[in-house]
Amino acid sequence: MKLKNLFSLKSLLIFGLSVALTPFFIGFLYATFAIRDMSMLGRSMNAEIFEQTKAIGVVLLKASDIERKARLFVLLSDPAVQEPYERQSYENARIAFKNALNQLLKLSVDNKIALLGNELLAKEDIIYQQISNTEAENLMRLPIDEAFQGFRETANNLSHEIETSVDLKFKGFSANAEDLEHTHFYAGILLFLLSLVFIIVLLSIVTRAIWQLNMAVRRLSARDLVEPINIVGPSDLSYLGTQLEYLRQQFVELENSKQNFIYNFANEIHVPIDTIHGCAEFLICEATANMNRSAQKVAENLLAEIKILETLYKQLLRYSQLNTQTDAQIKEITNVDAVLESVVDAFQTDLQQKSIILHKFIEPVQLFCIQSELHTIFEQLLANAIKFSPQNGEIRMVLHSNAEQMEFEIEDEGPGIAPAQHLAVFEPFFRSQTLVGTDNKHVPGVGLAIVRQYIIKHQGTVEIIDSSPDQLGTRVLVKIPLGANS
Repeated sequence: MKLKNLFSLKSLLIFGLSVALTPFFIGFLYATFAIRDMSMLGRSMNAEIFEQTKAIGVVLLKASDIERKARLFVLLSDPAVQEPYERQSYENARIAFKNALNQLLKLSVDNKIALLGNELLAKEDIIYQQISNTEAENLMRLPIDEAFQGFRETANNLSHEIETSVDLKFKGFSANAEDLEHTHFYAGILLFLLSLVFIIVLLSIVTRAIWQLNMAVRRLSARDLVEPINIVGPSDLSYLGTQLEYLRQQFVELENSKQNFIYNFANEIHVPIDTIHGCAEFLICEATANMNRSAQKVAENLLAEIKILETLYKQLLRYSQLNTQTDAQIKEITNVDAVLESVVDAFQTDLQQKSIILHKFIEPVQLFCIQSELHTIFEQLLANAIKFSPQNGEIRMVLHSNAEQMEFEIEDEGPGIAPAQHLAVFEPFFRSQTLVGTDNKHVPGVGLAIVRQYIIKHQGTVEIIDSSPDQLGTRVLVKIPLGANS
């Protein structure tokens, strides 16, 4: 039981919401950590570039200072004009230059910058050695300008290499940021698609189960009890489907019991009706032979009432066999207009006896159906319209189709059906309230109940709709799907 609860609608909705929100939460965390990493990388790179830029600035400043003091020391190399503090100043400049260069080399620099730094240090040492040799040997002409020029070129190369390194780092940082942005974008799209797919799957499962429930309820309300009810989906919806299937089986059993009772009742009254029919005909013959007009009229009225009972017997027998499948009940493509015309021709005598005007608007329609049952539908509806139409009344019939279904409409000028009884009119032995207290001698039957069952069998609908503004009778609308898959 606990396992079933895990697949209930409530659990699926909670689980679905959790799973749907999880990718967004993961994406948010991923974006947060990515931004944090990029921020840390940016701060680290900025600090590194700042330190390198600051260090190279100090190195270049000290290089310029040591070159100026070295030149001044060379110019004042004559002991007569040279002051002791000038050599000390030069030595201090050398120490400051080496310290600045060492600070630069201690930073995280590439090999090329390190080589240029060592080269600059070596060239400064060459200048120092030449200056020292010049002082010791007291020579007047030295290649000191070439040494200074090489020192400056190396310093400039070092500065240029630092700038190039900074540019490369910025470009690398931009490329990494762009790659991270693309990665995050595609990862977000992937997570969104996964979440969307899961939501669609979950909604399809729940929606299909709800749709199956809706169709099951519709079939039960329409008394379409042929197809079993099986709901595939969450456990609680499946449980509802099981209860509806149990209700359908109860309806089937009730319907079968009702039809069995009607069948047995029809068979029981068949023999007495035949006997009374024979007696009535005998009485008519006797009254005719004895020239007794009053007895003959009574016998004829009795025979007319017996014929009504015989009609009712046939309807009961047909109603009791609604769920019996025979070889003749095979669906085929049928010309509906031809079937309707044949039914109209069969009722010409009844129409003429009551002087009823029939207005027909019939279009050619082809329907995949059981022809005999379609004939019965038209026959019962037209018979009812004629039965309840007044003398010299009118009946209107419309037959047409659209892309999906056939529509047949019939309207008479009879007493009509109260709106509260529009659904009950298709029940067996229904009698309209509008006929209570009238002199209408027609007994209630099962004709419309048979019509409804045949229409349901073809996945169609039948209903009483509002009458036209110019008429006050009953207006019946029948809709039956056209396709062979129906």
